[in-house]
Amino acid sequence: MTQAATLNNTLEFGLFDWIEWDKSAPHEIFENRLKMLEYADRNGFYSYHLAEHHITPLSVSPSPAVFLAAAAQRTTNLRLGPLVFLLPFYNPIRLYHEICMLDNLSNGRLDLGVGRGVSPVEAAEFGVDLDISWDMFNEQLDMFTRGFTTGMLNHRGKHYNYEDIELWIAPHQKPYPPLWYASNNIETVPWMAQHGFNTCTVFADNAGVREHYDLYKRVWKAERMSDGLNSHVAIPKLGLVRHMYIADTDEQARAEAQAAYRTWFHNIDYLWAKNGLDRLGAMRDFDALEKKDVIIVGSPSTVRERVQRAIDETGINYFCPIFAWGDLTPEQVMRCMSRFVDEVMPNLRPGG
Repeated sequence: MTQAATLNNTLEFGLFDWIEWDKSAPHEIFENRLKMLEYADRNGFYSYHLAEHHITPLSVSPSPAVFLAAAAQRTTNLRLGPLVFLLPFYNPIRLYHEICMLDNLSNGRLDLGVGRGVSPVEAAEFGVDLDISWDMFNEQLDMFTRGFTTGMLNHRGKHYNYEDIELWIAPHQKPYPPLWYASNNIETVPWMAQHGFNTCTVFADNAGVREHYDLYKRVWKAERMSDGLNSHVAIPKLGLVRHMYIADTDEQARAEAQAAYRTWFHNIDYLWAKNGLDRLGAMRDFDALEKKDVIIVGSPSTVRERVQRAIDETGINYFCPIFAWGDLTPEQVMRCMSRFVDEVMPNLRPGG
């Protein structure tokens, strides 16, 4: 069996989340989410991935590290990770220490997602210019991966300069936690594959995801670096994120999901619309996205069929539903999640 084939030989399940604002008090939102993670912990999910966003109703958890520290104390097996920490938004020393604390507080369950951000509005509030954020990202990533193994921060670059900074804490996992990078941009795929990053795609249709991961597999097989940044992970996860909702019938599921999607779209579009920018118009059309399996809703049998189709058509080895989104109630979220666990997960198989 070739290395590329082994990327399709398993299938695991994660969770993706934003922790959106709703009319509940924040402490109630957090408690409901922690209960969801306790359920995931008991039912075979591999990892929980939390996005980082600021000054937007899309997230009332703008500090992933704080929420994940709480989640680490309420779970035992579930891995936990930001998807992603926005590296240019942080002081490198501060973030280094938070990463190490999280990995130790979770007893080595941190999945370290890293990125540079996609929202110019959010970036501007942190004094970050997205045009130079890739350079800032690479400098921080280089600092961290060396600091994790040496215990020292030494770096001389365009954006950051440190000399002989003693760090005093290291990650629990050696040499450091598995690295994740989320992207729909096919231009980043060769870089991810050469380093063996775990990755997820969001919002792309199945054909686009297949193109993305076929390229990843070719590059990973031919050009993976033995000293790549994620070379300590033998088989990278190639993930697919999908909004999901399950009800008794297809009609009920579509009606309830469509209503929730309007709220979710308002939340993700909020900063763009507030600043007069129309960047997400193609994501407004629930019906079109549902027909392309970008949103997966229906009865358990329908969802099972559509998820299996997505697995087969994309070549992923990691499926990551979003259960809590828009204004779905905690009760709706948990019913959907339990039906996925009981009636969908057991019947899914790895794709080709």
